[in-house]
Amino acid sequence: MAKKRKRGQIYFLEKIRPINKSVPFSSAVIVPFTSSMSSNLWRALETLFGIEIKQKRFYTFMASSTLPWERLWTTLWGLIPSPTTDGRLLIGLDDFINLKVGQHIFGCASIFDHAAKANQSRYPWAQNVVSIGLLKQVKGRWACLFLGFRFYLPRHMIAEQKETAKIKGQVAPFQSKLTQAAELLIAVAGHFASTPMLAVTDSWFGNQGLWKPVRQTVGERFHLLSRLRSNQVLYALPDARSADAKTRGRPRKYGQRLGTVTDRAHALRQQTAAYQVNLYGKVREVLAVEKTVMLKTLKCPIKVVWVFRKTQWVALFTTDLDLSVTQVMKPKRVRNPKGSDTLKPKRVRHLCTWLLRLK
Repeated sequence: MAKKRKRGQIYFLEKIRPINKSVPFSSAVIVPFTSSMSSNLWRALETLFGIEIKQKRFYTFMASSTLPWERLWTTLWGLIPSPTTDGRLLIGLDDFINLKVGQHIFGCASIFDHAAKANQSRYPWAQNVVSIGLLKQVKGRWACLFLGFRFYLPRHMIAEQKETAKIKGQVAPFQSKLTQAAELLIAVAGHFASTPMLAVTDSWFGNQGLWKPVRQTVGERFHLLSRLRSNQVLYALPDARSADAKTRGRPRKYGQRLGTVTDRAHALRQQTAAYQVNLYGKVREVLAVEKTVMLKTLKCPIKVVWVFRKTQWVALFTTDLDLSVTQVMKPKRVRNPKGSDTLKPKRVRHLCTWLLRLK
Protein backbone atom coordinates (compact mmCIF):
# COMPACT_ATOMS: atom_id res chain seq x y z
CA MET A 1 0.00 0.00 0.00
CA ALA A 2 2.86 2.39 0.83
CA LYS A 3 4.43 1.79 -2.60
CA LYS A 4 1.11 2.48 -4.31
CA ARG A 5 0.73 5.71 -2.35
CA LYS A 6 4.25 6.78 -3.23
CA ARG A 7 3.63 6.07 -6.91
CA GLY A 8 0.47 8.15 -6.62
CA GLN A 9 2.45 11.04 -5.15
CA ILE A 10 5.08 10.88 -7.90
CA TYR A 11 2.39 10.72 -10.60
CA PHE A 12 0.64 13.73 -9.12
CA LEU A 13 3.87 15.73 -8.86
CA GLU A 14 4.70 14.91 -12.47
CA LYS A 15 1.36 16.32 -13.52
CA ILE A 16 1.87 19.64 -11.70
CA ARG A 17 5.61 19.92 -12.34
CA PRO A 18 6.51 23.37 -13.73
CA ILE A 19 7.48 23.72 -17.38
CA ASN A 20 10.91 25.00 -16.36
CA LYS A 21 12.92 21.76 -16.06
CA SER A 22 15.61 23.46 -13.97
CA VAL A 23 13.21 23.49 -11.02
CA PRO A 24 13.93 20.50 -8.73
CA PHE A 25 11.51 17.61 -9.13
CA SER A 26 10.97 17.48 -5.35
CA SER A 27 9.32 20.91 -5.30
CA ALA A 28 5.73 21.70 -6.12
CA VAL A 29 3.56 24.70 -5.37
CA ILE A 30 -0.16 24.24 -4.88
CA VAL A 31 -2.26 27.41 -4.76
CA PRO A 32 -5.85 27.11 -3.45
CA PHE A 33 -7.79 28.60 -6.35
CA THR A 34 -11.40 27.99 -5.35
CA SER A 35 -13.55 28.40 -2.27
CA SER A 36 -15.45 25.15 -2.68
CA MET A 37 -14.96 21.72 -1.14
CA SER A 38 -12.13 19.34 -2.07
CA SER A 39 -14.18 17.59 -4.78
CA ASN A 40 -14.41 20.85 -6.71
CA LEU A 41 -10.68 21.44 -6.17
CA TRP A 42 -10.04 18.21 -8.06
CA ARG A 43 -12.40 19.18 -10.91
CA ALA A 44 -10.92 22.69 -11.13
CA LEU A 45 -7.45 21.25 -11.78
CA GLU A 46 -8.60 20.20 -15.23
CA THR A 47 -10.99 23.10 -15.84
CA LEU A 48 -8.53 25.87 -14.99
CA PHE A 49 -5.13 24.33 -15.65
CA GLY A 50 -5.75 21.40 -17.98
CA ILE A 51 -4.27 18.88 -15.51
CA GLU A 52 -5.97 15.52 -15.99
CA ILE A 53 -5.65 13.30 -12.95
CA LYS A 54 -7.86 10.54 -11.63
CA GLN A 55 -9.84 11.27 -8.53
CA LYS A 56 -8.37 8.30 -6.65
CA ARG A 57 -4.79 9.45 -7.29
CA PHE A 58 -5.64 12.98 -6.18
CA TYR A 59 -7.11 11.86 -2.86
CA THR A 60 -4.31 9.31 -2.34
CA PHE A 61 -1.79 12.12 -2.59
CA MET A 62 -3.68 14.55 -0.36
CA ALA A 63 -4.44 11.92 2.31
CA SER A 64 -1.05 10.22 2.31
CA SER A 65 0.31 9.08 5.66
CA THR A 66 3.87 8.88 4.30
CA LEU A 67 4.40 12.59 3.70
CA PRO A 68 6.68 14.26 6.30
CA TRP A 69 4.02 16.71 7.45
CA GLU A 70 6.03 18.19 10.33
CA ARG A 71 8.86 19.14 7.98
CA LEU A 72 6.35 20.39 5.42
CA TRP A 73 4.75 22.72 7.96
CA THR A 74 8.06 24.14 9.15
CA THR A 75 9.12 24.61 5.52
CA LEU A 76 5.91 26.52 4.86
CA TRP A 77 6.39 28.71 7.93
CA GLY A 78 9.93 29.54 6.84
CA LEU A 79 8.70 30.73 3.41
CA ILE A 80 6.47 33.49 4.80
CA PRO A 81 8.32 36.68 3.78
CA SER A 82 6.95 39.09 6.40
CA PRO A 83 4.85 37.27 9.00
CA THR A 84 4.74 39.96 11.71
CA THR A 85 2.28 42.81 12.27
CA ASP A 86 3.54 45.65 14.47
CA GLY A 87 6.46 43.45 15.47
CA ARG A 88 4.41 40.42 16.59
CA LEU A 89 2.79 37.32 15.15
CA LEU A 90 -1.00 37.46 15.06
CA ILE A 91 -2.22 33.85 15.25
CA GLY A 92 -5.92 33.13 14.82
CA LEU A 93 -7.19 30.06 16.69
CA ASP A 94 -10.55 28.37 16.28
CA ASP A 95 -12.21 25.02 15.65
CA PHE A 96 -14.60 24.05 12.87
CA ILE A 97 -16.55 21.04 11.64
CA ASN A 98 -15.97 19.41 8.24
CA LEU A 99 -19.15 17.70 7.02
CA LYS A 100 -18.74 14.20 5.59
CA VAL A 101 -20.93 11.46 4.08
CA GLY A 102 -18.81 8.30 4.30
CA GLN A 103 -19.19 6.19 7.44
CA HIS A 104 -15.55 5.05 7.62
CA ILE A 105 -13.73 8.40 7.42
CA PHE A 106 -11.18 9.06 10.15
CA GLY A 107 -12.28 11.44 12.88
CA CYS A 108 -15.96 11.46 11.92
CA ALA A 109 -18.65 11.45 14.58
CA SER A 110 -21.99 13.08 15.33
CA ILE A 111 -20.60 16.48 16.33
CA PHE A 112 -22.77 19.15 17.95
CA ASP A 113 -23.04 22.21 15.70
CA HIS A 114 -23.83 25.26 17.82
CA ALA A 115 -24.10 27.42 14.68
CA ALA A 116 -26.62 25.20 12.87
CA LYS A 117 -29.55 26.96 11.23
CA ALA A 118 -33.20 26.05 11.72
CA ASN A 119 -33.23 23.70 8.72
CA GLN A 120 -29.90 22.02 9.57
CA SER A 121 -29.05 19.09 11.79
CA ARG A 122 -27.75 19.95 15.25
CA TYR A 123 -25.56 16.82 15.25
CA PRO A 124 -24.16 16.40 11.71
CA TRP A 125 -21.76 13.62 10.72
CA ALA A 126 -18.51 15.52 10.52
CA GLN A 127 -14.89 15.90 11.55
CA ASN A 128 -14.04 18.36 14.31
CA VAL A 129 -10.80 20.21 13.58
CA VAL A 130 -8.77 22.60 15.74
CA SER A 131 -6.74 24.93 13.52
CA ILE A 132 -4.53 28.00 13.61
CA GLY A 133 -3.70 30.59 10.98
CA LEU A 134 -1.57 33.69 10.52
CA LEU A 135 -3.62 36.91 10.41
CA LYS A 136 -2.16 39.50 8.06
CA GLN A 137 -3.50 42.61 6.36
CA VAL A 138 -3.27 42.49 2.56
CA LYS A 139 -4.37 45.62 0.67
CA GLY A 140 -6.46 46.80 3.59
CA ARG A 141 -8.25 43.48 4.11
CA TRP A 142 -7.41 40.78 6.63
CA ALA A 143 -6.13 37.49 5.24
CA CYS A 144 -5.69 34.19 7.08
CA LEU A 145 -2.84 31.84 6.14
CA PHE A 146 -3.42 28.29 7.38
CA LEU A 147 -0.56 27.14 9.66
CA GLY A 148 -1.65 23.83 11.18
CA PHE A 149 -4.49 21.67 12.50
CA ARG A 150 -5.41 18.75 14.75
CA PHE A 151 -8.34 16.32 14.52
CA TYR A 152 -10.34 16.40 17.74
CA LEU A 153 -11.68 12.97 18.72
CA PRO A 154 -14.43 12.96 21.38
CA ARG A 155 -13.72 10.93 24.47
CA HIS A 156 -16.63 8.54 23.88
CA MET A 157 -15.23 7.60 20.43
CA ILE A 158 -11.95 6.54 21.99
CA ALA A 159 -13.64 4.74 24.90
CA GLU A 160 -15.80 2.74 22.48
CA GLN A 161 -12.78 2.10 20.18
CA LYS A 162 -14.60 3.29 17.09
CA GLU A 163 -13.02 2.50 13.74
CA THR A 164 -13.07 6.19 12.86
CA ALA A 165 -10.81 6.86 15.87
CA LYS A 166 -8.07 4.42 14.85
CA ILE A 167 -4.76 5.18 13.15
CA LYS A 168 -3.19 2.10 11.53
CA GLY A 169 -5.34 -0.15 13.72
CA GLN A 170 -4.50 1.63 16.99
CA VAL A 171 -6.94 3.88 18.84
CA ALA A 172 -5.61 7.43 18.97
CA PRO A 173 -4.98 8.87 22.46
CA PHE A 174 -7.44 11.44 23.75
CA GLN A 175 -6.49 15.12 23.72
CA SER A 176 -8.70 18.02 24.65
CA LYS A 177 -9.11 20.92 22.25
CA LEU A 178 -7.17 23.18 24.59
CA THR A 179 -4.25 20.73 24.67
CA GLN A 180 -4.23 20.48 20.88
CA ALA A 181 -4.40 24.26 20.52
CA ALA A 182 -1.52 24.68 22.97
CA GLU A 183 0.64 22.21 21.02
CA LEU A 184 -0.01 24.07 17.76
CA LEU A 185 0.88 27.44 19.27
CA ILE A 186 4.01 26.07 20.95
CA ALA A 187 5.19 24.58 17.64
CA VAL A 188 4.80 27.91 15.80
CA ALA A 189 6.44 29.80 18.67
CA GLY A 190 9.38 27.39 18.56
CA HIS A 191 9.90 28.07 14.86
CA PHE A 192 9.80 31.86 15.32
CA ALA A 193 11.99 31.65 18.39
CA SER A 194 12.48 35.35 19.13
CA THR A 195 9.21 36.84 17.83
CA PRO A 196 6.39 37.91 20.18
CA MET A 197 3.13 36.05 19.57
CA LEU A 198 -0.45 37.21 20.08
CA ALA A 199 -3.10 34.47 19.88
CA VAL A 200 -6.51 35.78 18.76
CA THR A 201 -9.29 33.49 19.97
CA ASP A 202 -12.93 33.45 20.98
CA SER A 203 -14.06 33.27 24.61
CA TRP A 204 -14.07 29.45 24.59
CA PHE A 205 -10.30 29.22 24.07
CA GLY A 206 -9.35 32.41 25.91
CA ASN A 207 -8.91 30.92 29.38
CA GLN A 208 -6.41 29.32 31.75
CA GLY A 209 -6.50 25.98 29.92
CA LEU A 210 -4.72 27.55 26.95
CA TRP A 211 -2.89 30.40 28.67
CA LYS A 212 -1.03 28.40 31.33
CA PRO A 213 0.68 25.63 29.26
CA VAL A 214 1.69 27.94 26.41
CA ARG A 215 2.93 30.65 28.76
CA GLN A 216 5.01 28.15 30.75
CA THR A 217 6.68 26.84 27.57
CA VAL A 218 6.99 29.96 25.42
CA GLY A 219 7.49 32.54 28.15
CA GLU A 220 6.61 36.20 28.33
CA ARG A 221 6.55 36.70 24.56
CA PHE A 222 3.18 34.90 24.35
CA HIS A 223 -0.05 36.84 24.91
CA LEU A 224 -3.78 36.34 24.43
CA LEU A 225 -6.39 38.52 22.73
CA SER A 226 -9.92 37.31 23.25
CA ARG A 227 -13.45 38.28 24.18
CA LEU A 228 -14.82 38.50 27.70
CA ARG A 229 -18.10 36.91 28.63
CA SER A 230 -20.70 39.28 30.01
CA ASN A 231 -20.98 37.50 33.38
CA GLN A 232 -17.26 37.30 34.18
CA VAL A 233 -16.23 39.10 37.37
CA LEU A 234 -13.48 41.72 37.29
CA TYR A 235 -11.24 42.90 40.13
CA ALA A 236 -9.14 46.02 40.60
CA LEU A 237 -5.36 45.82 40.72
CA PRO A 238 -4.05 45.12 44.25
CA ASP A 239 -2.73 48.05 46.23
CA ALA A 240 1.04 48.19 46.36
CA ARG A 241 2.36 47.42 49.84
CA SER A 242 4.81 50.00 51.13
CA ALA A 243 8.20 48.94 52.43
CA ASP A 244 7.37 50.31 55.92
CA ALA A 245 4.14 48.36 56.24
CA LYS A 246 4.09 45.83 59.07
CA THR A 247 1.17 43.77 57.78
CA ARG A 248 1.36 40.03 58.25
CA GLY A 249 0.87 37.49 55.49
CA ARG A 250 1.43 37.59 51.75
CA PRO A 251 0.46 40.58 49.61
CA ARG A 252 -3.04 40.62 48.17
CA LYS A 253 -3.34 39.14 44.68
CA TYR A 254 -6.58 40.93 43.79
CA GLY A 255 -8.01 44.30 44.63
CA GLN A 256 -11.59 45.38 45.16
CA ARG A 257 -14.36 43.51 43.36
CA LEU A 258 -15.57 45.68 40.47
CA GLY A 259 -18.54 43.58 39.41
CA THR A 260 -19.30 41.78 36.18
CA VAL A 261 -18.29 42.85 32.69
CA THR A 262 -21.85 44.06 32.11
CA ASP A 263 -21.79 46.18 35.27
CA ARG A 264 -18.57 47.88 34.23
CA ALA A 265 -19.90 48.48 30.70
CA HIS A 266 -22.85 50.44 32.09
CA ALA A 267 -20.61 52.36 34.50
CA LEU A 268 -17.98 53.30 31.89
CA ARG A 269 -20.26 54.12 28.96
CA GLN A 270 -20.08 57.87 29.64
CA GLN A 271 -16.26 57.78 29.57
CA THR A 272 -15.91 56.54 26.00
CA ALA A 273 -13.60 58.19 23.49
CA ALA A 274 -13.69 58.17 19.69
CA TYR A 275 -11.00 56.19 17.83
CA GLN A 276 -10.29 55.99 14.11
CA VAL A 277 -9.84 52.31 13.26
CA ASN A 278 -9.48 50.53 9.92
CA LEU A 279 -12.33 48.01 10.11
CA TYR A 280 -13.61 45.89 7.22
CA GLY A 281 -11.47 47.77 4.69
CA LYS A 282 -12.57 51.26 5.72
CA VAL A 283 -11.51 53.78 8.37
CA ARG A 284 -14.38 54.07 10.85
CA GLU A 285 -15.02 55.98 14.05
CA VAL A 286 -15.47 53.67 17.03
CA LEU A 287 -16.45 54.55 20.61
CA ALA A 288 -14.42 52.63 23.16
CA VAL A 289 -13.01 52.80 26.67
CA GLU A 290 -10.16 50.83 28.26
CA LYS A 291 -9.32 49.73 31.79
CA THR A 292 -6.63 47.51 33.33
CA VAL A 293 -8.07 44.99 35.79
CA MET A 294 -7.42 41.56 37.32
CA LEU A 295 -9.10 38.40 36.04
CA LYS A 296 -9.23 35.34 38.27
CA THR A 297 -9.67 32.87 35.41
CA LEU A 298 -6.23 33.86 34.09
CA LYS A 299 -4.73 34.95 37.43
CA CYS A 300 -3.00 37.94 35.86
CA PRO A 301 -3.69 41.59 34.97
CA ILE A 302 -5.45 42.23 31.66
CA LYS A 303 -6.41 45.24 29.58
CA VAL A 304 -10.14 45.32 28.81
CA VAL A 305 -11.52 47.39 25.92
CA TRP A 306 -15.27 47.98 25.80
CA VAL A 307 -16.43 48.80 22.27
CA PHE A 308 -19.85 50.48 22.07
CA ARG A 309 -22.31 50.70 19.22
CA LYS A 310 -25.76 52.28 19.23
CA THR A 311 -27.51 49.52 21.17
CA GLN A 312 -24.81 46.90 21.67
CA TRP A 313 -21.35 46.57 23.15
CA VAL A 314 -18.56 44.00 23.23
CA ALA A 315 -15.71 43.56 25.72
CA LEU A 316 -12.30 42.53 24.38
CA PHE A 317 -9.29 41.77 26.54
CA THR A 318 -5.59 41.14 26.12
CA THR A 319 -2.82 40.05 28.45
CA ASP A 320 -0.41 42.37 26.60
CA LEU A 321 -0.76 45.61 28.54
CA ASP A 322 1.35 47.50 25.97
CA LEU A 323 -1.28 47.19 23.24
CA SER A 324 -3.25 50.32 22.42
CA VAL A 325 -7.02 50.42 22.01
CA THR A 326 -6.77 50.42 18.22
CA GLN A 327 -4.32 47.50 18.25
CA VAL A 328 -6.77 45.49 20.35
CA MET A 329 -9.71 46.21 18.07
CA LYS A 330 -8.01 45.59 14.72
CA PRO A 331 -7.33 41.82 14.80
CA LYS A 332 -10.33 40.94 17.00
CA ARG A 333 -12.87 42.73 14.82
CA VAL A 334 -11.91 40.68 11.76
CA ARG A 335 -15.06 39.59 9.93
CA ASN A 336 -14.72 36.85 7.30
CA PRO A 337 -11.01 37.27 6.52
CA LYS A 338 -9.96 35.87 3.17
CA GLY A 339 -8.84 32.32 3.77
CA SER A 340 -10.86 32.10 6.99
CA ASP A 341 -12.70 29.00 5.79
CA THR A 342 -9.61 27.14 6.97
CA LEU A 343 -10.58 28.27 10.47
CA LYS A 344 -14.36 28.43 10.09
CA PRO A 345 -16.73 26.68 7.66
CA LYS A 346 -17.40 29.77 5.57
CA ARG A 347 -17.12 29.78 1.79
CA VAL A 348 -14.79 32.67 1.12
CA ARG A 349 -11.81 32.71 -1.22
CA HIS A 350 -8.34 31.67 -0.19
CA LEU A 351 -5.37 34.01 -0.10
CA CYS A 352 -2.79 31.48 0.97
CA THR A 353 -0.07 29.64 -0.93
CA TRP A 354 1.03 26.16 0.07
CA LEU A 355 4.48 24.78 -0.61
CA LEU A 356 4.86 20.99 -0.53
CA ARG A 357 8.50 19.95 -0.55
CA LEU A 358 9.22 16.23 -0.40
CA LYS A 359 12.53 15.37 1.22
